[in-house]
Amino acid sequence: MSDKFLYYRPTYRLLAEWQTRGLGLSLGTVTAGLQRLLPLFEPLHQALVEHNRKQKHWHADETRWLVFATVEGKVGYRWFLRVFHSAQAVVFVPSSGRAHDVPEEHLGPVKEGALSVDRYAAYKAMKQVKEGLIVLAFCWAHVRRDFLDAARSWPPEEQWALDWVGRIGQLYQANKARLEVLESEPAQFAARDAQLRQHVEEMAEQASQELSDPKLHPARKGVLESLQEHWEGLTVFVEHPEVPMDNNVAERCERGPVVLRKNSYGSGAVWAGELAAMLFSVFQTLCLWNINPRLWLTAYLGASAQAGGKPPQALDEFLPGKMPEQKRKEWALQKEDEAEDSS
Repeated sequence: MSDKFLYYRPTYRLLAEWQTRGLGLSLGTVTAGLQRLLPLFEPLHQALVEHNRKQKHWHADETRWLVFATVEGKVGYRWFLRVFHSAQAVVFVPSSGRAHDVPEEHLGPVKEGALSVDRYAAYKAMKQVKEGLIVLAFCWAHVRRDFLDAARSWPPEEQWALDWVGRIGQLYQANKARLEVLESEPAQFAARDAQLRQHVEEMAEQASQELSDPKLHPARKGVLESLQEHWEGLTVFVEHPEVPMDNNVAERCERGPVVLRKNSYGSGAVWAGELAAMLFSVFQTLCLWNINPRLWLTAYLGASAQAGGKPPQALDEFLPGKMPEQKRKEWALQKEDEAEDSS
C-alpha cells in the first residue's frame, strides 16, 4: 500500500518488481486484495474528514483524476481529485465533477474560516462564501505567474512585468519579516506590520494609476484588472497573519497523486478512486504529524486482524490528532540527524 499510495508507484510496476523476486501475482489478485481494504479505512478516513472540517483555515486545490467506469449521468472518464489541507489533517475527495458543490459538501456547516485557493470560479460560488462564513484567500503565486506569462508572451512588456514581480517579492519579504516577530516582539511586529500595509497600499495605488491610462497595453490591462478584481481576497493575510500569502501547500500535496496519475492514468473503478483518496489522506496526514507511515500501518493492520478483519474499535489511538502522546513518539519518523547520532 505504501509503495502505491505513498510513493506513487503504479500496480503494474510493483508486479514487475515482485516478479524479479520470485513472486508471481496476477493483477486481478492484487486488485481484489485492495478492494477488501476499502472498509478497513472508511471509518478512519471519515474521522479525518470530521477533524478537517473543525479547522479554521484550509488550503484547497483540485486536479484531474481519471476513473475508467461508467457512471449514470456522466459522459467520459474525467473525474477530479480535490485536496483540503489544514494544520492537522489532509483530506482528498474524489468527485465526478468540478463544481462548487464538492467543497460545499466537504466543509459543511462551518461557522467561520478562511479558505486559501486559486481564482477558480467554483470557490466563489460556494454557499458558505456567499453567506460570509468562509473568506476566500487568493494566491499571490498565481498572480506572480500572470506577470511572468505576460513577460514571456510580450517581450516589449517584459520590464514592466518584472517590475511587478519585484513588488510581489518585496511583499513576501515584508510579510516574512513581520511573521518572524509575531509572537515574540509585539513592538517590532507593529512596526513591520505598518511597513507591510504601506507596501500593500502602494501596490494598490500603482495598479489603479496604470489602469486609468486609456492607452494601456492590453497585456497590462488584463493582468491588472484581474489583480484589482481579486484584491480583497489577495489581502486577507494582512489582517490575518495566520493565513499564508499563497496556496502552494495544496499544490505540493497534489504533486504525488499527479505523478501516480501520469504513471497509471488513474483508477479503473469508482471504489478504486475512493480507496486512493482515502489512503492519500491517511498517509499525508501521518507525514504532516511526522509519523512513520510504515510503523503506523503495521500497527493498524495488526489491530484490524485482531478485530477479525474489521477496523479497530479504539480508532482514536490511530488518529494523529487524538492518539496518546506516547504512541506519537513511538511511531515518530526519525530525522536524518537523529539517525546519524544514534549510529
